[in-house]
Amino acid sequence: MSSKRRQLREKIVPLLQVGDFAALTALAGQETGVADILMQFLYEPGALLYWRALEGLGLVAGSHPEQVGKLINRLLYLLNEDSGSNGWGAAAALGEIGRNHIALVKEIIPMFVGILAEPFSQESMLWGVGRLAEVQAELLHEVLPEIVTFLTNPKPQLRALAAWGLGKARYQPAAAAIQALTGDGHPVQLYDCGRLLETTVGQIARAALASLT
Repeated sequence: MSSKRRQLREKIVPLLQVGDFAALTALAGQETGVADILMQFLYEPGALLYWRALEGLGLVAGSHPEQVGKLINRLLYLLNEDSGSNGWGAAAALGEIGRNHIALVKEIIPMFVGILAEPFSQESMLWGVGRLAEVQAELLHEVLPEIVTFLTNPKPQLRALAAWGLGKARYQPAAAAIQALTGDGHPVQLYDCGRLLETTVGQIARAALASLT
C-alpha cells in the first residue's frame, strides 16, 4: 500500500469507528480514493468496521457516485466463482449502493436472484436487499418472492434476514410465513440503524410483522 493510501486509510478508520458518516462523505469530496479504501473492509465480514464501511460506501455513492460507479464491475466480479474470493460483502454493498443511488445498480437488480442462489452470498445479499427494499421495494418484484423461501431456511441468520428484509419492503404476501417465526428464539446478529444488534429470529419477525400491519 502506498504511503498516500495508508494515510487516507488512517483518516477513514477513526471515522468508521465512531460512525461519523458526514465527515466520511466530506472526506470523499476531497480525496478520490475513499470508496476504494472502504472496499478493503468488505473482506472482514461480521466486524463493526465491515458494517460501517458498507454504510459509508453507500453514502459516498449518494454524494459522489462517480467514485463508486467504477467499483460496480469489481463487486460483480467478486461474486463470480472465477474470482475465488467468496464474494464477502460484495452483495451487501450492491444493495447499500442502490439504496443511496439507485441508478448505479438499477440495471443489475435482476441478477440478485442468481446471487441469492449461491450459498456463499446469501446472507450478504439478503441484507443488501433489505436495505434497498426500504426505499425501492417496487423495483424488487422479481427478488422478493425468492426471499420468502428463506423464511423456512434451516439457518437462523438467513431466516432472520429474510423476515427483516420483507418487513422493510412491506411485502404483504409474506405475512403468514413471518408470523410463523415470531416464537423462534434462535440468537442472531443484525446491523441496522448504525448498530450491530444481538437479537433473535422471533424479535426480528415481530418487528417485521408490525411494519406489515
